[in-house]
Amino acid sequence: MSTKQPLLQPIKVGVLELSNRVWMAPMTRSRAANEGNVPFDIHVKYYTQRASAGLIISEGSQVSKQAVGYINTPGIYSQEQVEGWKKVTQAVHEEGGHIFIQLWHVGRISHPDFHNGELPVAPSAINPHAKSFTPKGFKETVTPKEMSIEEIKQTVLDFKNAAKNAMEAGFDGVEIHSSNGYLFHQFFNRSSNTRMDEYGGSIENRTKFLFEVIDAIKEVMPENRIGLRLNPSLNGIFGMEADEETIPTFDYIVEKLNQYDLAYLHLSEPFNDVSDIPYLVTEIAKHYRPMYKGTLVINAGFDQEKGNKFILEGLADAVAYGKPFISNPDLPKRFEMGAELAPFDPDTFYTPGEKGFTDYPSLAEVNA
Repeated sequence: MSTKQPLLQPIKVGVLELSNRVWMAPMTRSRAANEGNVPFDIHVKYYTQRASAGLIISEGSQVSKQAVGYINTPGIYSQEQVEGWKKVTQAVHEEGGHIFIQLWHVGRISHPDFHNGELPVAPSAINPHAKSFTPKGFKETVTPKEMSIEEIKQTVLDFKNAAKNAMEAGFDGVEIHSSNGYLFHQFFNRSSNTRMDEYGGSIENRTKFLFEVIDAIKEVMPENRIGLRLNPSLNGIFGMEADEETIPTFDYIVEKLNQYDLAYLHLSEPFNDVSDIPYLVTEIAKHYRPMYKGTLVINAGFDQEKGNKFILEGLADAVAYGKPFISNPDLPKRFEMGAELAPFDPDTFYTPGEKGFTDYPSLAEVNA
């Protein structure tokens, strides 16, 4: 390595030559406040401002109308959405940046308000007792409809179609959102999946849906442009309740992912304190780095010092930063300069318009 700090070292991911290891994590911002949930000019500006990230991973984008569970979130299933995203990817590329889109299906973390009164779908008819962000505000989730085999197969095709659309839209790749209590995670977990068929019961069965989706997506794009996100020690959030089989399930997934030539595996450190739960892992990167042979990305609770430390010690190849990128669009430059980070405003995380979205100045603008 050169004398540059580890976070600012270049890295090759698949066929992509990325300028640094400061990646922008996917973050729901609820700005697609228009008919059809289409990205528009405000999204072009937002992502272009952050093009200095080694890799931008976009906000979660639903793969179908059925996949939605939060207001004003963009999709990647219609031609209008593809055309909107084309403007984003072109602008990011013109600035020398790279961008993946996160493919999203929330499953039971949805509400009938999004589905013309119909129930959202899930592996099993079990209410997560969480909140869904609807046009009328946050509402309690309901007991979802258990997916039929036919619906599971259709959802596999939805992800495949979304990946194909992502390539048409000019994205450098896709990240499968198999994390944070959403549809894939619901299949993994025994508290949310009590099926008795080929998609339930054993660890192999509960993870089958994920690997069917990966296999389908790689039919329409190179494997080395596919990323995957997991949150192994999630507990007590998004309706997820871990148990003694949780970590063995994720161990199985990660080991099996070594059979693929993925762009990267994106893992989250615990979102909350799980140190008193003996069957969960408190240090995710340390647990999975020896297990996973490909590019490993870590996120959740990292500052500059901790990010440099993890890369220097070989615990991760890149670090995905979320909230710091909201208020610091040129985060890699601020790390390079040792500049103080601007604070973010949580009150504007999900509000419509430019305030709290595209109005945070760069370091150059601050010093002008």
